[in-house]
Amino acid sequence: MSRIEYFRVFQQRYAFTTLRRVTGLGALALLLNGCSASQHISQGETAVESNPLHDPQPFERLAPVSYTPEAWPQALKASVYLPNGSTDTRRPAALVVHGGGWRNRTPQDMQSIAEQLAGQGYVAVNVEYRFAPEYRFPNQLNDLQQAMTWIHANADEWQVDTDRIVGVGFSSGAHLVSLLALAGVEGPLAEPYGGEQSRLAAVLAGGLPSDLLKFEDGPLVVDFIGGTRAEKTEAYRSASPAWQITPQAPPFFLFHGKWDKLVPVDHAMDFYQALQDNHIESELYLQRWRGHITSFLLRGGAIDAGIAFLNRQVNP
Repeated sequence: MSRIEYFRVFQQRYAFTTLRRVTGLGALALLLNGCSASQHISQGETAVESNPLHDPQPFERLAPVSYTPEAWPQALKASVYLPNGSTDTRRPAALVVHGGGWRNRTPQDMQSIAEQLAGQGYVAVNVEYRFAPEYRFPNQLNDLQQAMTWIHANADEWQVDTDRIVGVGFSSGAHLVSLLALAGVEGPLAEPYGGEQSRLAAVLAGGLPSDLLKFEDGPLVVDFIGGTRAEKTEAYRSASPAWQITPQAPPFFLFHGKWDKLVPVDHAMDFYQALQDNHIESELYLQRWRGHITSFLLRGGAIDAGIAFLNRQVNP
C-alpha cells in the first residue's frame, strides 16, 4: 500500500463525498446500481437466483457485552442480534467483523449488515478486535477465536446450532474471518485459542486482502505484521488467506470493487480461482465503477447475493 495508492484512495473518498453532496446518496446509488453495475461469477446458478432472501423477521439487539476472558489483554465487546421468538429448532449464527486496516473503525460500520442477517434468522454477533500497531498478528485472529468460543458457550441460551456458524466481514474484517475459516481450526494458528470451536460453515468476504505479500511495504500491513515482507516473509505468508486454502475450506462468497486501488481486484479474482482449483463452492461478485470504500457504501446487491449464498449453506 504505497503513498500513491493512499493518495488515490483520498481522491476517491473526496470525489464520492463531493458527488454525494451534489446528487444525494440515493441518486448516486441509483446511478451506480443501474446499468449492469455488477458481474456475478459462479459455477452453475447463483444462490440469489435459485433461493431469494426470506421475508425479514423481527429481532432484538442485546446491549453490548464483553466476550473476552477477564485476563485478556484488552476487554472487547460484542453486540448480539437475536431473532425474535422462542424456538425448539436451533438456528445459525454469524460472526460479523468490521474493517479499518486492522487499526481503527468500529462494529457500528457493520450494524446494518448484522441487522439484515438477524432478519434472515441468524444470531448475528458483531464484534470488536484489538488494533495494530499496539497489537500485531496473530492477536486479532486470537480475538475472533475467543469470540467463537463465547458463541459456543452461549449456544444453548441463544439456540445456536454450532455447526452452522458463518463469518461475515469487509476489508480487514474479511481478512480476519477468512483466516479464521482457513487456518483457525488446525495448524500453527489454531494454537492456543482455536480448534474445533473456531470452525466456520461458510464465509461472506468483501474487499478481501487475500495475499499480504502482494502489497508494497506500506504502514498498514507493516504495522499489522510487525515488519516488512523481507523481514517477516513467513509471517506474511501465514497471515494470508490465499496461502491457507485447502480442499477442506468452507464455501466462500466474495465481493469486490473493480476500481479498488487500496486492495486491487486481483486479490479477489486470484483467491476465487484458488478456491475453484480446490473444488470449493464459491461465488465472486465484482462491482463495476466501485473502489474500496464505495464497494462497501453501495454494497446492497452484493450483500443480498452474499446472504443468499450463506442461506444456501446453512438454511436459516
